[in-house]
Amino acid sequence: MKEHLFQWIDQRFEIGAFIEFLKKKRVPHGKGWYWYYFGGVALFLFIIQVVTGILLLLYYKASADSAFESIRFIMSQVEFGWLIRSLHTWSANLMLLAIFIHMFSVFFLGAYKKPRELTWVTGFFLLLLAMFFGFSGYLLPWNELSYFATKVGTDIIGVIPVVGKGVMTLLRGSEEVTGATLPRFYGIHVAVLPILFFILLSAHLLFIQIQGMHEPKGWDKLSEEKKIYIPFFPNFILRDLLLWLIVLNILAFLAVFFPWELGEKANLFASAPAGIKPEWYFMFMFETLKFIPAKVWVIDGELLGILAFGIGGLVWLLIPFIDKTEEGTVRSRTVKIGGLFVVAFIVIMTALGYLL
Repeated sequence: MKEHLFQWIDQRFEIGAFIEFLKKKRVPHGKGWYWYYFGGVALFLFIIQVVTGILLLLYYKASADSAFESIRFIMSQVEFGWLIRSLHTWSANLMLLAIFIHMFSVFFLGAYKKPRELTWVTGFFLLLLAMFFGFSGYLLPWNELSYFATKVGTDIIGVIPVVGKGVMTLLRGSEEVTGATLPRFYGIHVAVLPILFFILLSAHLLFIQIQGMHEPKGWDKLSEEKKIYIPFFPNFILRDLLLWLIVLNILAFLAVFFPWELGEKANLFASAPAGIKPEWYFMFMFETLKFIPAKVWVIDGELLGILAFGIGGLVWLLIPFIDKTEEGTVRSRTVKIGGLFVVAFIVIMTALGYLL
């Protein structure tokens, strides 16, 4: 019966060819092999985001009058509602951490170079979308902290030359963050961003499957006898699943023992709480803007900081087209030193943001 069922499906969808492809697909196993798995971890956490997000949508109400109360109802009245919300929030933070680790590991392994330029580009935009996911979802509980954090964040967007004011007004729905802002962020969070993310993620995964995993440094200099490969299916998949299980346990521990608090409901007429700070993945930018003087010559300091981050992001996006040298050359080592500086800058500024 099993064979007949497989033949019936295979005649219609030709899955036999796909199974043969999986059996023949191999993954290079060399120096730095463990970094390969962080992309899969990010994918797993995104799946958790989707599942928990759908469950939260069953009870959430996207209006300024009822958003806070609906979240409180989820946390206090819905069975395991507090756990679902905590899983959703913690998985969002861990997903961004996994994406950052994956991006920097790809950079330092040189896996962004030809022919994987478009894999890097799609990955870069996936990171931006993931950060915007966090930014748009942060407002949805409509509590005091999320309201003022959104106000500060959109104020910064408004500083961008030419398009800033228009984008800020489009996001807010008016000149200020009001009750009209919440449904806009909700629509962006549950409709616009998931569609864009799914399209880019599909392209990203397709590129990886077509081109295969990046070979470790010095792989081309090894003889065929010394090159070690492991089958993608089932060996690599089983290792991926084992790591997913470990991550799930870490996520469950954080969600249970460090549940996400709801705080106080947003009051549009209250003053901003003292020491308000963004989420950790925006902290390095926020802290940098604080260190820049109000005026640098004739340029507004905040504008200068935003322009600097914009130029830096563009360089990071185009790094595969800038660094076309072979690994080990002076220019390639210089690019890697630049990457170390970026990592150190992000870590130090983030730490200062929480310590100061």
